[in-house]
Amino acid sequence: MAGLLSNFRNTMIVSFVLALVIVGGYAAHSGGGADQIFWTAVARWLHTFFGILWIGLLYYFNFVQIRKMPEIPAELKPAVSKYIAPEALFWFRYAALATWVMGVILAYLRGYLFDAFSLGALSGFANPQITLIGLGMWLATIMFFNVWAFIWPAQKIALGIVEGDADAKAAAGRKAMIFSRTNTLLSVPMLVTMTMSQTIFG
Repeated sequence: MAGLLSNFRNTMIVSFVLALVIVGGYAAHSGGGADQIFWTAVARWLHTFFGILWIGLLYYFNFVQIRKMPEIPAELKPAVSKYIAPEALFWFRYAALATWVMGVILAYLRGYLFDAFSLGALSGFANPQITLIGLGMWLATIMFFNVWAFIWPAQKIALGIVEGDADAKAAAGRKAMIFSRTNTLLSVPMLVTMTMSQTIFG
């Protein structure tokens, strides 16, 4: 068991195999089999998984890395900037992409994608659930856009992946921090809409 758990890739393979067995159990025991309700449940699972990965890394950057970097001795900072940060940013940006895509698929399967993106305007604002979940979808979309349009391009310069002088790296690092902090600000109200809608409205 220790051999399995010491290898990250094998740990995740086994985890997903177990998860897929359980998904198969739900398919076998759901009333309609692999119908739209089943695929909606699968989309919600994947949306949640990728969302935890995305927001977890966002919180790691803001709760830990950005705050503690000034305290790290200069000779130790390359360990973070050359090894930890690029790897974390890889999972961060692709988790953001996967979360957004699965969220769109989930909203489509539930039948409210376009109405929610209009904040309920397409249905005359008759359903507060649509307006509120639409608000959350827009907050998440802004956050997703920030990751790919601002944070990642700036981080490439700040980390030296793209060439830049010392001033450019400092400006890029600040830009990445501001947009990352913006996403942190937006994340808490976004999570309110995503979690409370399911409880209040079903």
